[in-house]
Amino acid sequence: MVAPTHLKSLQALELAARLGSLRDAAGVLAITPAAVGQRVKALEDYLGRDLLVRGRSGLKPAPALENALDHLRAAFQSLDLASEALNLERVHELHIAGPSDFVELWLAPRLPAFRKAYPAIRFSLNGEGDAPLRFASADCEITFGPRREPSEADILFRDYVLPVASQENTRRVSRTRTRDRLEGFPLLHLDFYRNDPAIPSWPRWVETHKLRRTAPERGMRHQRMVPALEAIAADAGIALCGLALLAPLIDDARITLPFPMTMGARSSHAFQARFRVETTVRPQLRRFRQWLLGEAESTRAWLTRTTSKKAWA
Repeated sequence: MVAPTHLKSLQALELAARLGSLRDAAGVLAITPAAVGQRVKALEDYLGRDLLVRGRSGLKPAPALENALDHLRAAFQSLDLASEALNLERVHELHIAGPSDFVELWLAPRLPAFRKAYPAIRFSLNGEGDAPLRFASADCEITFGPRREPSEADILFRDYVLPVASQENTRRVSRTRTRDRLEGFPLLHLDFYRNDPAIPSWPRWVETHKLRRTAPERGMRHQRMVPALEAIAADAGIALCGLALLAPLIDDARITLPFPMTMGARSSHAFQARFRVETTVRPQLRRFRQWLLGEAESTRAWLTRTTSKKAWA
């Protein structure tokens, strides 16, 4: 019998081989490309052989995988069909896929309130939780990207991005002349927003606000918010980061804002939720959708209050 961890690795392997890219496979699985690579590497280590090689057009199957790939694809197609057939029996399960930062910082902390109201519903968040592993499409897919038509997805909220820091670094910044406030502070670069044309990189932000900063393109780069926030909490740097997922950290002053709110930028991309049409007839999914939209409205209201405070002007 194949262990669940090996099933996840096989799933990542099949997608990466079929799509030719860890990033594209990560988009389907709603995890980071690094996590896809780790799953494939775990399987390679277990088998003691390479399974993917890099070619001119991207990743391709290594010789050790070629003979097994057709069987692997057929197996996952069968699993998808079986999962679809069993959907009616999964009336008390919800499978949610979304960016890891959204799940960890925004959804998971709010979910206990929903679960208290509906204790019979079991959840899987990005394949983890008390609902069994399944390979069919998620009931709800949450993404951050260009806004879709209302008929295609529910818009949850846009973000507002500006420098964030620890209390200590914010105090240090405040003791420096405004134009020189970034000089000498490590800059953390966050890839989460890099495809959003409305969100500036550090060099563009520095130039826009006419600050002095030596080599603003240098510094530690993070694909995810959570590791960047850990570095910030350790006084290890300042990051350009969105506020939408950080409300509890900001309200408790665990994360602070070293520059005026007016120096931020609103994202053009949005967090949005897409529900599988065939599953929206299920009562528990309708309840979850209503709850999710209510929580998103609360976040929009918090952003409006926070970004419009006169104290930040």
